[in-house]
Amino acid sequence: MATTERTDTGVGLRRDAIGLREVLFQSITDMAPGAAIAASIPAGVFFAAGSLPLAVVFALIACLFCAWSIGQLAREMPSAGSLATYAARGLHPSVGFLVAWGYVLVGFLIPPLVLLQLGFTTAGTLNAEISGYPANLWWPWSLLGAVIVLAAGFYGIRTSARLGTVLGVFEIGVFVVLAIFLLFHAGSANTLTVFTTKYTPSAYHGIAGVIGGSVYTILAFGGFEGAAPLAEEAKNPRRTIPRAIMLATLLVGLLYVFTTYAVDVAYGPAKFGTFSTTGPNSWEGLARSLYGLFWFFVFLAIVNSTIANANAGVSVSSRTAYAMGRIGAFPRFLAQVHPKHRSPVMAILTGFVITVAVALGLGLGYDPITAFIMVATALVIVLVAIYILMNAACIGYFARRGRDFKVVSHLVIPILGIVTFVPAWLTSAGLKVFSFVAPLSTPYSYMGPGVGGFMIIGVIYLIYLYQHDPQRIVEVGTVHLDPLEEYQA
Repeated sequence: MATTERTDTGVGLRRDAIGLREVLFQSITDMAPGAAIAASIPAGVFFAAGSLPLAVVFALIACLFCAWSIGQLAREMPSAGSLATYAARGLHPSVGFLVAWGYVLVGFLIPPLVLLQLGFTTAGTLNAEISGYPANLWWPWSLLGAVIVLAAGFYGIRTSARLGTVLGVFEIGVFVVLAIFLLFHAGSANTLTVFTTKYTPSAYHGIAGVIGGSVYTILAFGGFEGAAPLAEEAKNPRRTIPRAIMLATLLVGLLYVFTTYAVDVAYGPAKFGTFSTTGPNSWEGLARSLYGLFWFFVFLAIVNSTIANANAGVSVSSRTAYAMGRIGAFPRFLAQVHPKHRSPVMAILTGFVITVAVALGLGLGYDPITAFIMVATALVIVLVAIYILMNAACIGYFARRGRDFKVVSHLVIPILGIVTFVPAWLTSAGLKVFSFVAPLSTPYSYMGPGVGGFMIIGVIYLIYLYQHDPQRIVEVGTVHLDPLEEYQA
């Protein structure tokens, strides 16, 4: 097995720095539950309407399948390379490299995505509450969020993870309390029929509407695997990482089901097709009309969720870039670690530059909401494809091991995971294969070719490495915990 070179600073990531709680909240905040409850999940209303809670259940099941597959691989290969290492060992080193290439893109795009949301949410609220505040003055808030996340990442995983824990607890608490209020408000209108196809709209009636809605609610689960890249900094990672991934997916999934049910029955399932992400027919709007100043806590929870999600995205992208830079598959400067804080400082700084460039470039070039949807579309194209590959990698890895292969865990569940994610990928790519897949309009349709171009560059770089230093590609599959004892704290 190839040995791994030291970084330029002679130190690596800090071992045993965080436990199950911090690792769990890495995955939880990477899903941004507050922002997802307020924005991502309601996007499925167009297809599922009052049956949206059933669509959330479908999405939860799909993500649990994938979480199981990733957890099985994480137990075998605790690594900062995480998904890239899993794909390399389960499928082929070249696939692992391309997963790393795509996953770093995902991690680098998460902060500008949610910080755009931070910008337009804050600006819109201030415009409504403060006379004279311009609704289009969003970018200072996005920049402020980027600086906060940069500082948290720079001071190391303990600071970053603890910030994620505090922010995650607050945003979840706000929406749970509001959901309980809404249940009591609904009173006799509480009904389990929202978990059937009864309230799907006429244009997408029946199971097609529920599946179409689940495609968009799957977006709310994106990041459930966020604990995996922290394996080299977690205590007992072979146990902690799989537990965190499964617990985060299950707990946040149940939170999504509970809150979506509560807002559905309180608003009225028959008219839930008019529910939206902003304005009076939204979470913040309901809180404002029913409970007065409680809307302010909902606003804080959404803002809080964007910071927490950006912070988690930086942790994921910087650790993956660090792991690939360490073996030379990516530029080696990405493997530089701060001598005191033990953070992958150059990877974090690179992410900060990309965050500012994407957020301001697209946000000012179009508008922040259009930019948000564009970045989200690009993210889902890559992320869902990676989830499909993780299920395939689980099959491949354990099939090769022979004696450890279990039909249900290593074949049936991964196949079900692949099948359930295909509609989401088709939707994000704009490929109208099923009736509930709507073709994308411009400028969102630019994202498919854009992501395709980025991946083609990755393939070209992969070919270059195979011709000049193929060992770098092979080592993508060996970037796991056991051979890295030289990085002990």
